[in-house]
Amino acid sequence: MPTPRPSLTLTLLQAREAAMAFFRPSLNEHGLTEQQWRVIRILRQHGEMESYQLAEQACILKPSMTGVLARLERDGIVRRWKPPHDQRRMLVGLTEQGQQCFVAMSEDMERNYQRIQAQFGEEKMQQLLDLLHELKRIEP
Repeated sequence: MPTPRPSLTLTLLQAREAAMAFFRPSLNEHGLTEQQWRVIRILRQHGEMESYQLAEQACILKPSMTGVLARLERDGIVRRWKPPHDQRRMLVGLTEQGQQCFVAMSEDMERNYQRIQAQFGEEKMQQLLDLLHELKRIEP
């Protein structure tokens, strides 16, 4: 019986968990979940967008995204609205409080990135990011 090849998907998940161990304490300190932080970060980076696009970018299933957005809206971090010219669409954007939340978190998050890079190395970090971006572009 042949030896199974190493699992790419399992290794990626394990690497994600190793990386998140650096960031979870900061998220917990600010009372945010990983999903909420991804939404905040993406909206800060890209500006307002349709909820389905946000779900795709954040790798959050659409039904789960509904709950994430409801909680962020309740907490004053995001606002959702339907554009007057197309009531079928739902747009999402950061509020001023959401912008402030991102700024408050940024210093901690940057410190965590620096800690990872100090152990992993700047060149290897860039190489890893390049390889992962390349992997994302592969067609199934």
